Amino acid sequence: MTIEFPAPKFIQTNGINMEVFEQGEGYPVILAHGFPELAFSWRFQIPVLADAGYRVIAPNQRGYGNTDKPEAVEAYDIRHLCGDMAGLLDALGLEQAIFIGHDWGGPVVWNMPLLYPDRVAGVVGMSVPFSPRGDTDPIAAYEQRFGPEHYIVHFNRQPGVADAAFASDPRRFFNNLFRRRRARSEQTTRPQAERPSFNVSLMNTFSMKEPRGEPLMSDEELDVFVAAFGNRGFTGPINWYRNITRNWETSVDLPQRIDVPCAMIYGAYDIVPQGRDISQYVPDLESITLECGHWIQQEKPDEVNTFLLDWLKRNAPS
Repeated sequence: MTIEFPAPKFIQTNGINMEVFEQGEGYPVILAHGFPELAFSWRFQIPVLADAGYRVIAPNQRGYGNTDKPEAVEAYDIRHLCGDMAGLLDALGLEQAIFIGHDWGGPVVWNMPLLYPDRVAGVVGMSVPFSPRGDTDPIAAYEQRFGPEHYIVHFNRQPGVADAAFASDPRRFFNNLFRRRRARSEQTTRPQAERPSFNVSLMNTFSMKEPRGEPLMSDEELDVFVAAFGNRGFTGPINWYRNITRNWETSVDLPQRIDVPCAMIYGAYDIVPQGRDISQYVPDLESITLECGHWIQQEKPDEVNTFLLDWLKRNAPS
């Protein structure tokens, strides 16, 4: 199998060199990947959106791929991550774009209209919905609820441990992690009852000898991730998690309302919970739930593309 993907180029943005993949002409759509992923995770969306008349821009974000990886942990907070996106628009001579994000890309694209309201024409999240600021440090709340081995708590309380473990055998890590999820019974009428628990230890996932679920991708596709992380490591990407408390502390004065058109795509068997009703914070919101797990745009590319094309047709500025 030959995997076609745009050639990279490098953009100076917000004090770093960012590796960017672009295809198409028309209204700009920026795709923000999650953890532990790459711009390559959008390989099924880029050509389809480009063929439909959009300028598709998929960066490897700060800490990923051949994009710069600053050493300071605080260099990966949400203001830096969104600043990279605003700087990307500046470097490409763009006033606005629609932002689409999966997993950790979700918080990036949801925070763009809060931090840079004039630069965002619309937002689509996948897996991770908009989460209004709470009254409690999220890491402390996760630790109290799930304990010290929950992956987000572990990343924060045991710095360097997961980084070194995953880097010791990235192929094993990705082979165990990138799996399709589906209902235990194909006849189930209660998909929420079949949702896997969010109480996850990625250290246990890494150690698993018999991973559950079908492989998400071919060996050739997996090679792209193994090469990228095997060469540059996991610390930069994991540092995004190590800024969750900082992001909470520095967001105290941010507005908690998004008034541009938005959409949300959930996976019925995703470990990430759908959470509470967010209509008071995101009033112009459409949502769908697909029969898949966490890796939504890779598990259900045709369904995702169909939804995105329809939503963009109705919401992208002409």
